Amino acid sequence: MTIHTRIATVADLAPLAGLFDAYRQFYEQAPDLEAARNFIQARFELKESEILVAEDDAGQLVGFCQLYPSFCSIEAKRIYILSDLFVSPEARRLGAGRALLVAAEKHAAQTGRIKMELTTARTNKTAQSAYESLGWELDEVFLGYSKRVEA
Repeated sequence: MTIHTRIATVADLAPLAGLFDAYRQFYEQAPDLEAARNFIQARFELKESEILVAEDDAGQLVGFCQLYPSFCSIEAKRIYILSDLFVSPEARRLGAGRALLVAAEKHAAQTGRIKMELTTARTNKTAQSAYESLGWELDEVFLGYSKRVEA
């Protein structure tokens, strides 16, 4: 099977929402296809992210990655945060994740980004291995923190 990558369009919303819901479930969130669809639709409408998709020979979406535009203040340049990367279980080990990472890097270079950053679960050794095999470097200098903000 050959995997093809491309920039997603709003026409991909339904299958992309299904993949996004599965991605959220991978990270232990309750299934919520409507929330997934609304979230992805808002990203398209507000032009807040770039979504790349992987599709099989039959044109079925089997994976995606979502890039959020950001900045590196230290280098005073534009970057992407690779926030989400997911490949459907039946398409794993077919090269879809690798193809998405390579396509994201190419897209980042074409759009003037100087780098991409991502985080992943400490337990996601498969993803870590893929990242490192493609030249991603583990940050040994900075620690990441987050804080939930209540309205």
